[in-house]
Amino acid sequence: MSGPTREPVRVIVLWFPDWPLRAALGASSTEPAAILHANRVVACSAAARAQGVRIGQRRREAQGLLPSLRIVPADPGRDERAFLPVLRLIEAQAPGVQLLRPGLALLRARGIARFHGGEAEAAGAMHALLASEGHPDVRIGIADGPFTAELAARGADPVLVVEAGASAAFLAPLPVHALQDPEVTALLLRLGVRTLGELAALGAARLRERFGEHGARLHALAAGADSRPVVPRPPDPELAAEIEFETPLAQSDQIAFAVRQSADAVILALAKASLVCTEVRIDLTDDDDEVTSRTWLHPTCFEASDLVDRVRWQLESLAAAAAGDDDEAHRFRGIARVRIAPVAVDDAAHHQPGLFGSGTDERLHHAVSRVQTLLGHEGVVTAIVAGGRLVADRQQLTPWGERAVPARPADHPWPGQLPDPLPAEVFVPPRPITVTAADGTPVSVDARGLLSAAPAAVDSCPVRSWAGPWPVRDRRGDATGALRGERLQLVDEQDRAWLVLHLADAGGGGVDPEEDRGGRWLAEGRYH
Repeated sequence: MSGPTREPVRVIVLWFPDWPLRAALGASSTEPAAILHANRVVACSAAARAQGVRIGQRRREAQGLLPSLRIVPADPGRDERAFLPVLRLIEAQAPGVQLLRPGLALLRARGIARFHGGEAEAAGAMHALLASEGHPDVRIGIADGPFTAELAARGADPVLVVEAGASAAFLAPLPVHALQDPEVTALLLRLGVRTLGELAALGAARLRERFGEHGARLHALAAGADSRPVVPRPPDPELAAEIEFETPLAQSDQIAFAVRQSADAVILALAKASLVCTEVRIDLTDDDDEVTSRTWLHPTCFEASDLVDRVRWQLESLAAAAAGDDDEAHRFRGIARVRIAPVAVDDAAHHQPGLFGSGTDERLHHAVSRVQTLLGHEGVVTAIVAGGRLVADRQQLTPWGERAVPARPADHPWPGQLPDPLPAEVFVPPRPITVTAADGTPVSVDARGLLSAAPAAVDSCPVRSWAGPWPVRDRRGDATGALRGERLQLVDEQDRAWLVLHLADAGGGGVDPEEDRGGRWLAEGRYH
């Protein structure tokens, strides 16, 4: 005797196309790009797909189709962190959302459909909300089960509702690739089974006999009988803390002392949830109710003292900016409220000290953080190599603890860029230098890029060997800042290797146009 058949649960699936690329490159990126994992494409942009790049291709095959393809490594943690604000946005409209994977969310349709007067109306309202928050490309599918609803979302424009009981008819013409099971799909294709309707016609008994319980599960999916329950994600713990002052305070030391208890409360709430904070937002509200917010990063994880330091640094920056403002309306009068809100958290187990104590990196961090506390936020900086044609442009300094994001990506093409190895010492700005011929006359470069004579001395030191010249051309975004010159490498008798630049036009390269009238030699850097 068979039991009662469970009625399928109506669900809503929200699909955000190409989410890993959006998380890695931002919503405004339109360049051809692909996410790679294990040397295969797992996601690609619309511009890349237009050139034939497809998911599952090997890296060499994808780059053969599109040599300019930008390659980005897969990072599930990055994708999930970027998707958390979207989940919170959905939860504000309909509590109980389930994260299937970054870029794909699921929730029950019953509650929100009743509120809006129908499933289509609910999907339309949710699409309008997400579009207004910067996600106009979201696709929404509604069906009897998660599997059917996901496929409906992938075919939606922008909303597709599969009526109750119509899942099997909707799925029947779809290819068996929709099961996302390569091994079973390959076998089914060899057997001549090409659509989900043909797979469902085989019957659950035959599929169970061939594939076991996995085959029965595949038959249920193909027949539109997927009845997986919706498992809402646990609500975020309340991690933020704030303090309000009866009388606005203007002294940074006073405010920093007052927020110590709030910082302790944030760290304690994180510890209870077995979490640590790696990114925090600090909101300062002055006595005119104007809020100044800044997001701070940490190389490892924040402690209470680190949060207090960030409040102090933000206050000092705000006071300095106000002191330089001639507008009386923008004078710094005092802070009435401080709010500390964790933005990115991580499992505390990932930040536990080793069995035999802290490692070298952690001791280094504590030492550098102590120096930074004494000198200020920008007192300790780290360097990264950015893109650019001049060596000075490629050196980018970032305060310790901040995420180093190159202003000019180094992996973009930069014709005329100096190849590795780069000079160990870089002059910012490039410093004037003399390059003379054997008769003591200055060496010049003509319009064809030819030297007037072989370099014999650099800053009065005899030249042992030299190479070049190589042209350097950079418009720098506008004609007034254009740079045109030739680059040489020189080795003098003191075994110093120079990288020098001959500027043909004034402007550019960090050189004062009033001091540079063309034909001057500048030292970009020196090798050691």
